[in-house]
Amino acid sequence: MSDRQIQDSVIRALADAPYRASREWRGLALADPTRLERFARFLARHFYYERVVHFFKYSRALAQVTGRRPEAVLHSAGFDALLSTAVLGSRATARAVAALAVHHVRPAGAAQSIPYLDDLLAYEEAMMVAEAGPRVWRDEPREGAARSGEQFPPEKVEGTVLLDLAYDLPAVLPKLLQPWTEVPRVAPLRVKLLIARSPHGRVTVARADAAVASVVELADGRKTLPELAREAGLRSDDLEATLAGLADLGAVRFATGS
Repeated sequence: MSDRQIQDSVIRALADAPYRASREWRGLALADPTRLERFARFLARHFYYERVVHFFKYSRALAQVTGRRPEAVLHSAGFDALLSTAVLGSRATARAVAALAVHHVRPAGAAQSIPYLDDLLAYEEAMMVAEAGPRVWRDEPREGAARSGEQFPPEKVEGTVLLDLAYDLPAVLPKLLQPWTEVPRVAPLRVKLLIARSPHGRVTVARADAAVASVVELADGRKTLPELAREAGLRSDDLEATLAGLADLGAVRFATGS
């Protein structure tokens, strides 16, 4: 093995628990297993501490009412058990860690004092999951008509989420991060939020009207533009404009060639 291959193998072992337990890695005998495992768990706790604190910052602001700081879950038995299968940065591990945080933050009876807590936790969980997963670090030259919707049917990108909320959450989120003595209130109002991530990892949240929600739900990589327009009840021009906006957000892509 070259020095670069050795370095890559060690880095992968630190980030990827299944690889760390594999015969392939153990056969290399590059590091003491006990010390490597201890350091890998330290890195995982630090990695997800930063993400939980960032994506669950609104729940963190409500800790004075709930008594639950989301990052405390990283010292729980549930998180310790997860470390044996964790792959840092993967969507599956992000989903598992976010679920642990949601379960920890939602105490019995909290919904009485914070009616929108369930909506808030669903939003924070979706944000953390959307940010995870592989991303493009360097753009490669495109060949041919890469974004022709007529040639390549649009499909929803994995990780894109449509949240159907009972409260106007965007109206209350800024208030939670400001000084307050009573829990900020917000009126009940049905709201759809679209959460999407660009190939480079930029997560965007936008209000979604019925047309946008319909296109996102129907874009399966098989329907042509005329079929999608007919099922979504949109004119061709409106559909193309909607798809262009969704593609810029990273919510949809074209099935082949993009």
